[in-house]
Amino acid sequence: QVQLVESGGGLVQSGGSLKLSCAASGFTFQNFAMNWYRQVPGKERELVAAITASGARTVYADSVKGRFTIARDNDKNTVTLQMNSLRSEDTATYYCNAFWLPLGGSGEYDYWGQGTQVTVSS
Repeated sequence: QVQLVESGGGLVQSGGSLKLSCAASGFTFQNFAMNWYRQVPGKERELVAAITASGARTVYADSVKGRFTIARDNDKNTVTLQMNSLRSEDTATYYCNAFWLPLGGSGEYDYWGQGTQVTVSS
């Protein structure tokens, strides 16, 4: 079955770094764009970073540009999020997301991990 398993979250001091990983299985990873979202209780889920299926293009939220880097390995079916210069406002649950919209209108595929908590202490 489809699985997205995040790891690497934890508690870090402001200014520190963490690297999140997401291991994917059960679907054709190289067809999917991969995204990292985050959510704080009481707020909507926010797109943090995205990478195309080939890895050729990346997109970042303005709040993390220059600090976070998304990368993928299509041989290992993994996507990572390197987070540097962390701030207290980066505290959230981070979710790995796989999304594919096949050409021809056969519907979309949208998978989510269970989330990993990142807490940045000031």
